[in-house]
Amino acid sequence: MVESDNNKAFLGIGWSFPPRFHKQGDALGVKMVTDEEDIRESLLILISTVPGERTMQPAYGCPLKLMLFESINESTVTEIRDVIDRAVLFFEPRITLERIDVESDTAYEGRINITLNYLIRMTNTRSNIV
Repeated sequence: MVESDNNKAFLGIGWSFPPRFHKQGDALGVKMVTDEEDIRESLLILISTVPGERTMQPAYGCPLKLMLFESINESTVTEIRDVIDRAVLFFEPRITLERIDVESDTAYEGRINITLNYLIRMTNTRSNIV
């Protein structure tokens, strides 16, 4: 059990995203997330942050939003995979990306669905984000 707790400690603890507050007795507290949920929310923050948005970490982020009005073709899909892969490689050391799927949404013209399949390194837990 101690080994499992040490592995989980590596996953971390952080504020929930978006930040939420709850009452702890007479005081208000920030809702915290841990373990796999913390990693999932960290990935969502990483992908939704444009590089340059954070003053103290200008390189942090993923320029995915800058591709919003690009035409959807094989070159754009490859670039989307590349920028996500690079952002995760540099800024999320707790996981290994196994696959990035980029697919056109048949119900909505011009919309794409991105699915990240990843492995949490310390616990060998597989998960995905769509």
